[in-house]
Amino acid sequence: MLLTGGLKSLLPHVLRRTIRLNRLNISNTSGMAEGYKQANVVILHKSLADDFEKFCRANDGPLPLLYRSQPGDWKCPSLSSDSDIRTDCLQYRVYEHGVCTGSLKSLKEYSEQLKDMVTFYLGCSFSFEKAVQSAGIPVRNVEQKCNVSMYKTAVPCYSVSPFCCNLVVTMRPIPESKLEAAVLATSELKEAHGAPIHMGDPGLLGIQDLSKPDYGDPVHLHPGDIPVFWACGVTGAEAVISCRAPLAFTHSPGCMFITDLKDNNVRSLRGVPQVHCISRDPLHFSIVSAEAAQKIKTLETLIGIDPGDRGIIHLQRQDELLKACLAISHAQSVLITTGFPTHFTYEPPEENDGPPGALAIAAILQALEKEVAIVTDQRAMDLNKKIIEEAVQQGILKKPIPLLSYQRENADSALKFLCDSGRPRYVYDHLIAIERAGMAADGNYYNARKVNIKHLVDPIDELFLAAQTIPGVTTTGVGDGGNELGMGKVKDAVKKHIKNGDVIACDVEADFTVVAGVSNWGGYAIACALYVLRTCEIHDRYLRKAVGFPESSKKMVWLAALPSVSKEEKLLKTLVRLGVRSGKTASLEMEVDGLPFYNTHSLMIEKLL
Repeated sequence: MLLTGGLKSLLPHVLRRTIRLNRLNISNTSGMAEGYKQANVVILHKSLADDFEKFCRANDGPLPLLYRSQPGDWKCPSLSSDSDIRTDCLQYRVYEHGVCTGSLKSLKEYSEQLKDMVTFYLGCSFSFEKAVQSAGIPVRNVEQKCNVSMYKTAVPCYSVSPFCCNLVVTMRPIPESKLEAAVLATSELKEAHGAPIHMGDPGLLGIQDLSKPDYGDPVHLHPGDIPVFWACGVTGAEAVISCRAPLAFTHSPGCMFITDLKDNNVRSLRGVPQVHCISRDPLHFSIVSAEAAQKIKTLETLIGIDPGDRGIIHLQRQDELLKACLAISHAQSVLITTGFPTHFTYEPPEENDGPPGALAIAAILQALEKEVAIVTDQRAMDLNKKIIEEAVQQGILKKPIPLLSYQRENADSALKFLCDSGRPRYVYDHLIAIERAGMAADGNYYNARKVNIKHLVDPIDELFLAAQTIPGVTTTGVGDGGNELGMGKVKDAVKKHIKNGDVIACDVEADFTVVAGVSNWGGYAIACALYVLRTCEIHDRYLRKAVGFPESSKKMVWLAALPSVSKEEKLLKTLVRLGVRSGKTASLEMEVDGLPFYNTHSLMIEKLL
């Protein structure tokens, strides 16, 4: 028998011939014939072939189609010079009516049945291992001389009847410092599954225990390693099970067909990928193109000007807008809060900075088909209801947003508000506060002039404090002065650089802090950044987990949901009519924070767009 030592450098046709003669003492082909493509194999009756090809095209992350044979054709001339699919995999699996009934070293005994069957050769992640190693990244399963770990997930593939199954993934432990290099090394190798579809906590894919893979072997993580998951061709085996064909075959997981193709045939995605951590509990990283990231950094720079000369430059933290919007992009359900009753001698006491930004965020979230609700003070419910009704009539929102209030009844009130007691998880996975009065260190709420307005503010801060204790719930605070909810993350800078900061600084942190010259601008920038992310091919694929199709047909719907000068002009006129005043001057004019709408706010909206 041949041993594994020299198999890395064997040419594919030699390796296939050796497998055909059953002379290999190995359990999988990982690391074999380095630099050449390997293939997953699915063999089905010809009556199912067209539908299975459609299923592959609809899920080309896990099932990149390299070649489809004619019925009864055991060769694949575009992939190999001399091959026989009946004998050239290390091991095969037999499926009858959706049940795996055994494993075989050869399919020759089924030669008669195979005359009416079609073979699909599908890309494999073993093909990218050489590229990963060349980038200086360890491949732990090769180091540990075992098969790669493969797991069934809770992620549904795009169904094409009769094929309906969930995604299967491979997991490779990657040092955190090498994540971006791993994404870069694999992102263009689309025929080998391309970039990872998830980096971080396996629970986010529905995987409960990494030590118990559904296929392959457990691969041990070194200290500092992150579990990184790629779409896997064993998804094809799950599809075979789902269709319950009378007879079907696949390779055994890890026992690939080795082709004569070099693994440098790439179809480029647009842009160079970047990796950003968006959560530490659970651990979660996201991917975005460098081009999209740069656009969002430009948005952050635009809103970072300081027209009130308050010193907000000292509060700004780089890439907070990008990280906040990546987290929001992954969220399913978002809770927004706004309302700063700075004008305590007027009715209503609210200022007009906050609601327009909140509705701009809500509008894009609706267009992106996420659940969204607004929570505000009980005493301001009627006012906010009128604002939302007007926003729907004006076409800013496509439908009304649920409007909620929060009151503390006991120590668990905030947790109960955020978590549905009937379900084992949270209701909202991201909270956004924009120009929302934030609690100071002494438990009071202050406007910029150090006036305590606690009697006008419900304790919505408690929701943000509770979110810190719930894994999977992230938060964003948007502010322009340091006394807003979420600004606790930069409270030391507020106390040092902002007038009255030692008293007014909000003490409650958000995970991400977006600082803008006017808080509404922060809301507009978040809306624009979410659009940039959703139209980024690299980020969209990561969100979809590389199954289904890009939703490019919805691009115009997303674009129409963005703020515009005419929409914001109508909304500000509505606020003036409802008696909501400018923050700095308390005037009922077309201004926000003492700055005129025309030629200041309108120009900012145009620049962001």
